Amino acid sequence: MSTRIQETAETERVRAAYSRRAHDDRYAWGNPGQLFMMQQLERRLLRMLQREALLPLARHRILEVGCGSGHFLREMAKWGAIPDRLTGIDLLEDRVKVARRLCPRGVQIEQMDAAHTSFATGSFDLVLQFTVFTSILSDETRGKVAREMRRVTAPGGCIVWYDFRVGNPSNPDVRAVTRQELRRLFPGARMRIEAATLAPPLARRLAPVAWWLCSALDSIPLLRTHELAIIRREPS
Repeated sequence: MSTRIQETAETERVRAAYSRRAHDDRYAWGNPGQLFMMQQLERRLLRMLQREALLPLARHRILEVGCGSGHFLREMAKWGAIPDRLTGIDLLEDRVKVARRLCPRGVQIEQMDAAHTSFATGSFDLVLQFTVFTSILSDETRGKVAREMRRVTAPGGCIVWYDFRVGNPSNPDVRAVTRQELRRLFPGARMRIEAATLAPPLARRLAPVAWWLCSALDSIPLLRTHELAIIRREPS
């Protein structure tokens, strides 16, 4: 099978996987477990942005790869980013339409393959990805998306990474990204990495009845299933 055919097949597989996820009630805001995980992620991400001197966000040009319905773009605007300096891309047309409807006026949302974007080199100060790479099973496609993210990040800019570090045997649509692979994807970059997000099965089971217990368990790094990282592209 040619490289181009393989790449097209992987793109279509990712489209199908995300389409199925859109109808999964586990990701609904009315789910206490989802709410707990997202609030904890917000706290950790803002703390990491502060430590890396990336606040205030108003001074940055920001791209989100795989923006979905635009949740994190809206969060960036809430935290001070300028809508006219926010851009999101996604593979799925229906998600792009939702993001355009929900995001503040001025945010640019485009349907685009993250492995082949149309942006100029060094266009963005911050490039974000939230649980995109674990939905890409092809090592080759992962490498292409990572290279494209590096290409569009300005010298001295940063990539914000959030993704699974622990695999899920019951979900064939995802494959974890280890710290070793993360460093291979972004060779030579300076990284700040920390474990994030209480294991979703625990959060979903416990949050409706014992929020305090979720908070206690979340303080144990071994029970967190994701990595949150700031990957800095060194100045030229």
